[in-house]
Amino acid sequence: MSTLWRNREFTLLWTSQSLSDLGGAIAMLAIPLLVLDVTGSAVQAGAVGTAAQVARLLCRLPSGVLADQLNRRRAMLTCDVIRLVAFVALAAAVATGRAGLTEIIAVAIIDAACGSLFNTTEHAALRSIVPTTQLPAAVARNEARSYGTALAGPPLGGVLFGITAALPFVGNALSYLASLIGIALIRKPLQAEREHDHPGHRAALLEGLRFVFRNPFLRTVLIVAAPLNLALYGSMFTIIVTLQGHGVQPGVIGLTETVVGAGGLMGALVAPTLQRWLSFAVLIRGLCWAATLFLAVSAFFTTSVAAAAPIALAIFVGPACNAALFGYQAAITPDHLQGRVLSVIFLFAMSAATMAPLLAGVFVTAWSAPVSIALFAATVSVSALTATVAPAIRDMKPIETLTP
Repeated sequence: MSTLWRNREFTLLWTSQSLSDLGGAIAMLAIPLLVLDVTGSAVQAGAVGTAAQVARLLCRLPSGVLADQLNRRRAMLTCDVIRLVAFVALAAAVATGRAGLTEIIAVAIIDAACGSLFNTTEHAALRSIVPTTQLPAAVARNEARSYGTALAGPPLGGVLFGITAALPFVGNALSYLASLIGIALIRKPLQAEREHDHPGHRAALLEGLRFVFRNPFLRTVLIVAAPLNLALYGSMFTIIVTLQGHGVQPGVIGLTETVVGAGGLMGALVAPTLQRWLSFAVLIRGLCWAATLFLAVSAFFTTSVAAAAPIALAIFVGPACNAALFGYQAAITPDHLQGRVLSVIFLFAMSAATMAPLLAGVFVTAWSAPVSIALFAATVSVSALTATVAPAIRDMKPIETLTP
């Protein structure tokens, strides 16, 4: 069997999106820096980030419907063109000193909305260019891409912003140009043949929701993923807030996310090996119970950067689980439902992560940082118990035997 690197279409997609993800990570740091530079307000800088998150959340389910109804290549190219124009305009405004808060918020929302559609469509299209048996390996490569660019992008964004404030946005615009070229060069269709008559958006969305909630495996995944994401993101926020409260330097606090990101990157690199050694059932149970244990350990180190190390160990298994999960999901889901099924899974995971900072702040204020992390450890134990007893996880079939 040929390797993924000999798959021309996957290599084009992976390479172009690596550059695009790097540009996005650069802009993610540069946008709040720009808001601080323009307004001098940390509150307004946070408001821009919140606006982008809300836009991403609101667009998630509609993105799934569009990814299944539109020509996926054209949808992705359109998203890239819109984002390219938006960041060229923002870079020009910054360079000429005309960038205001309204323009920055508009670009952030446009980027979030188009990113939601693009990412859902990209995941949905993977099944069209990668053989079923290689889907978990392809998802693992994408996980490594995400963790790698998340680690490299912010430092590079800081350097570019230090040279001149417009430069990070020029870089992000160029990354969308690279993505556009890569998508345009893919020869294979990115979706199967479809019926010409589509149901209305509401009917299409309900069809996707019914498929997810009637499928025992996908239904179980939602029950496992939501508490797990809530606990991991909430624990990280608890650690950051606690370190800040103890007067730890921002640069040192930033190391916590670097440590966790490094754990995820290493896990993504060894994910194919873990998948050969262990079944998905063992991987997901191992991740959930490891997260429960390591979060409990982390509660004893909340005033030190060392608190991030146990979380990094828990996340180490995460990419292998995600690769198996999304590979299996792609194999059991008909092509015409891929976008909608993915959007439901993403929505549940994202909603839990969005709630995490608020809950962490309430827990820390009401009790203490160790109690907060202990509560999150108890929360993730729900995922662990579900993964342990659920027949849908226990009775999973080998991916090569599956048909949608």
